[in-house]
Amino acid sequence: MDASGISTPNAVMVFDTTLRDGEQSPGAALSVDEKLEVGRALEEMGVDIIEAGFPISSPGDLRAVQQISRKIRNCVICGLTRANHEDIDAAAEALEEAARPRIHTGLGVSDLHIRHKLRTTREKALEWGVDAVKYAKKYVEDVQYYTEDAGRADQTYLYRVLEAVIVAGATVVNIPDTTGYTTPDEFGALIKGIVENVPNIHKATISVHCHNDLGMATANTLAGVLNGARQVEVTVNGIGERAGNSSLEEIVMALKTRRDLFRLDTSIDTHRIYPVSRLVSQLTGMAVQPNKAIVGANAFAHSSGIHQDGVLKERTTYEIINPHDVGAPKSAIILSARSGRHGLRHRLAELGYSLQDGQFEKVYQRFIKVADKKKAVDTRDLEAIVADEAQVFFEETYQLEHIQVTCGSHSIPTATVRIRGPDGHVSCDADHGTGPVDAICRAINRVVGERNELIEFSIQAVTEGIDAVGRVTIRIQADEPVNGGERRVFSGHGADTDIVVASAKAYLFALNRLIAARREAAT
Repeated sequence: MDASGISTPNAVMVFDTTLRDGEQSPGAALSVDEKLEVGRALEEMGVDIIEAGFPISSPGDLRAVQQISRKIRNCVICGLTRANHEDIDAAAEALEEAARPRIHTGLGVSDLHIRHKLRTTREKALEWGVDAVKYAKKYVEDVQYYTEDAGRADQTYLYRVLEAVIVAGATVVNIPDTTGYTTPDEFGALIKGIVENVPNIHKATISVHCHNDLGMATANTLAGVLNGARQVEVTVNGIGERAGNSSLEEIVMALKTRRDLFRLDTSIDTHRIYPVSRLVSQLTGMAVQPNKAIVGANAFAHSSGIHQDGVLKERTTYEIINPHDVGAPKSAIILSARSGRHGLRHRLAELGYSLQDGQFEKVYQRFIKVADKKKAVDTRDLEAIVADEAQVFFEETYQLEHIQVTCGSHSIPTATVRIRGPDGHVSCDADHGTGPVDAICRAINRVVGERNELIEFSIQAVTEGIDAVGRVTIRIQADEPVNGGERRVFSGHGADTDIVVASAKAYLFALNRLIAARREAAT
């Protein structure tokens, strides 16, 4: 964006309204501190404009806009108003300390809104809108004007309004599909008509604000961009009034992934998309649906055997977005009844199992039977299947004989272990750590001396009640390649009513599996 507020030809400005329209979702209200935390995350992600709130609506909203204006310096900070002096005065007060303030004002332009909501005439509404822009201009240079319900307005009247408010000083004109009523073809044609019929439109940036009532907010927004809009109004996770707003992550990644079509860029650091999504979900209490595009739990998960086979051979066969590009965890192979041999063999290799064809086929047939009864087959199931069907056993080089741990709020977690080695020799050693499990692993490492990286630690109750058996699963990655290949991953599990003891068993189990693999590779 240049000094006049006009966006540059090859850039799309990202106007995030999570803190205003998004917060209007039922149950999504945020405190001032929470709003500031989200605002900082949006700034770090590279959002161009943050609509921080509706200052006149409540003292808390005014304070939130003030805090964000004071603390966030790298974004335009915007406050929403209705087209009256009182609202604009409140916004100006809230934005007083902003480095780059913007007042966002406007009125409905559809006859439905003019007659039934505003209870006035087209001409009077036009006068109010022009007056509001001129009044806001006394406070700030950057004024955005919204034409509410533009998707259902008479286009000739809409053109008149836009021309008049630009003459009055509006630097951005917002074309909302307020009720999510239009289709992409209609909305794209609406923006094209504005470009062709508003004589001074080149003096302002066209912004689009679409709602998802018919599930077309993202499609409509992109249609607007294709026809000349250079600002998109979005929310994180698509939250907002009713069915929500156009989703930031969907718009940004559509522009990036299909740059061949749009030939436009944004300022967003896409690696921050997933973390910011999780932050907003946590603070608003609004869970992200598993099948949500870009940030849903299933967005990069594959359970179909055909898909798993393709992804394992070449990721782009079924993934048009690299999960790393949006800061999401790596692609997941979910083992289910639909999984094929390639996916199962891949997962077994991750767990450190190397099976002959005959052994693998027996494991696969058993796996299919188990998968028919369960939604997903987890690591414990696989280990039990392998033990039962392939009889893959390895010699336990080290055996845990005794463990003792001391810890507490005012003490240093310390673990002492006694371990029997391959020659029957018993070693005893101790170490301290950040917690009891860390201390255990360190103490065991002092005896075993097999360098590795702990990459997964999980605890699950196997039975119910206060005396429940806890099952610990640990995955470690070898510090050096095994048998000249990659740094393999080895899993271990242990169960005990004392989860500290279970952790020690699981860690030593994984180490023994790693040592056995090295021994096998050397023969």
